[in-house]
Order: sequence, then structure tokens, then C-alpha cells
Amino acid sequence: MSQNPKALQLFSPTRIWATIFIGLAVASYLMYQEYDPKNFENLSWSWTATLWISIAVLMIALRDFAYMVRIRVLTDNKISWRNSFDTIMLWEFASAITPSVVGGSGVAIYIVNKEGVGLGRSTAVVLSSAFLDELFYIIMVPTIIAIVGVSQLFPEGLQTEILGGIWGTKDVFVLGYGFILFLTSFICYAIFFRPRGFKWLLLKVFSLPFLKKWRVQAGETGDEIMLTSKELRHKPLSFWLKAFGATFLSWTARFWVVNFIILAFVSVDSHLLIYARQLVMWVILLISPTPGGVGVAEFAFDGFLKVFIPLGFVGTLAFIWRLISYYPYLFIGAIILPRWVKRTHSAKKV
Repeated sequence: MSQNPKALQLFSPTRIWATIFIGLAVASYLMYQEYDPKNFENLSWSWTATLWISIAVLMIALRDFAYMVRIRVLTDNKISWRNSFDTIMLWEFASAITPSVVGGSGVAIYIVNKEGVGLGRSTAVVLSSAFLDELFYIIMVPTIIAIVGVSQLFPEGLQTEILGGIWGTKDVFVLGYGFILFLTSFICYAIFFRPRGFKWLLLKVFSLPFLKKWRVQAGETGDEIMLTSKELRHKPLSFWLKAFGATFLSWTARFWVVNFIILAFVSVDSHLLIYARQLVMWVILLISPTPGGVGVAEFAFDGFLKVFIPLGFVGTLAFIWRLISYYPYLFIGAIILPRWVKRTHSAKKV
């Protein structure tokens, strides 16, 4: 994987422009559906709105800074601050043009490895990053629910058909949270206790006739878990506390972006409820088949958060949200990529 130039094919102009088109089309549709000139008569841009939008942008910067801190912790500071910025921007770039349900972990391993980090450690960095992200979610969901309760957590009227059945928001959330909890626990056990046994189990499962064609990929996953275990299982508690602290900061900043965008246009009395609904919404985005959740994210914003937003402004705020938290990574990544390729591919292998 580390030397596979096919990883760079992900960053194609076609993917980028298709992603931008889908996002703008959905945002335009939402704004058109709710457009009423009367709703905009009382709207005026104020210094207060400028302040809160600026703070929302600051939250985006804080999120990325926390990711940079985390990747330096996970690599034992082998990646410089300058290069960690490139790494995070390209990682976000890959995530922005990759379907959420697929993920961009393979490309992330490639990016970290090309920064001079060994393949084993690169694999460990990416898998442990995913593990810490899921751990944050597993901890925060019951914590926030204990504070705000469940009575207002799930928006009414949002349903979808899955496997021939009608699933409400609560059903999808419970199923998604349960799956995340199971998968994270399983991976934790595999990394820290029985990595070799995990690979053996994978190979046995994928020896079944209807799964056999994926047996090679299953073996590669087992190898990645073993490499990760070798790198991480003896790390001290302080290592994990630093990494999780950075994870907590990055995700908290990510979710507070929406709170500050809404606060720019209307007073908010239920910040924790908005935060809680974003936790539920994240499960929906996690299984999105579109690049970076584009299109799905805008509709989810409308479904989960419209009760906190004045009539007629949901589409506009959804667009502002994606404008400052999603689209910049497409353009920054496209700018950084050529210089990064020149720097990392012309340098001597470490």
C-alpha cells in the first residue's frame, strides 16, 4: 500500500467537481423549497452574526489543530508541525471525496507512510485514530443523553426503508450505536489482547464459500491489526490520555460549529440538545453512500436541526455550515496535493 501510486487516483478532478456539484445542488434545492421573501424581511447581517460565524470558523481551525496534535502524539513527533498540517489536510481531502460508508483509511495509511513513518506505525496511526474517534462517540452518547434525556433527542417524521422494513431515526441510531460499540470493542480486544487470534478468526470466517473472494483482503486486515498491536499495545497511559484529549477537543470543536452558526442568527437556549442531535445525526452520516456525506448531510441538517432555526433559513444555514466545514478541504487539498507529491515522492525513502 505504501508504494502504490493508485492511492493518488482518488484525488481526481472528476471526483472533486462531482462532489461540489452534488452539494450545491442539494443546498440550492433546500433553499428553493423554503424560499419566501417575507422570511428575509427581518433578516439583517449584524456584527453579532459576524462574531459568531468567525467563532464557528475558529472551531474548524481548532478541530484541525487538535488533529495535528493527535497525529504528532501517535507518531511520537516524527512528523513536524508543518508536515502534519499537510497530512491532516490531505486526510480530510480524502475523506471529503470518499463515501463515508467506505472511508479513506487506505489512502490515510499511504499519506502517513509517505511522510517518513514506517508502514507498521502508519497503519497503527490510522487504526488507532479511528479507534479513538469511535471511543469518543461511545463515551459521549450516554453522557449527553444522561444530561438532556431522550424525549427530544429524535426528530419525528424521519423514516427510511431498510431491508424491506420501515426504520425511524431512533431505530437507525440504536442499531448504529450498537454496531459501533461492538466493532470498537472487538478491535480493542484484537489490538491489545489477541491480534494473532483475530487474524486466524478472520481467515476462518472468510473461508466460507460465499465470502471466499474477500479472503485476501481479510488476511491483509489481519496483518494490519497485528502491526498495530506490535506498535501500540505497550504504550504508557500518558500516551493514550494525550491522544484521547486531542480527539475530544477535535470532535467537540467539530460539533460546536453548528451551535455557533445557529447562534449567529437566533438566540439559543438549548445548546446541549443541538449537540446531542448532532451525535444522533452523525450515525446517519457515517453510513452515507455519497462522498463526504454530501447531499445526505444537508438533508440531515434540515431534518434534525430545523426546530432550532427560524422558518425559511434552514437551507441557508445548512449551506453556510458546509461552506465553512466541508468545501474548504476540497480546495486546500487540491492546492497542497501537487506540492506534497513533489516533496514526498522525490525524497529518499526513510
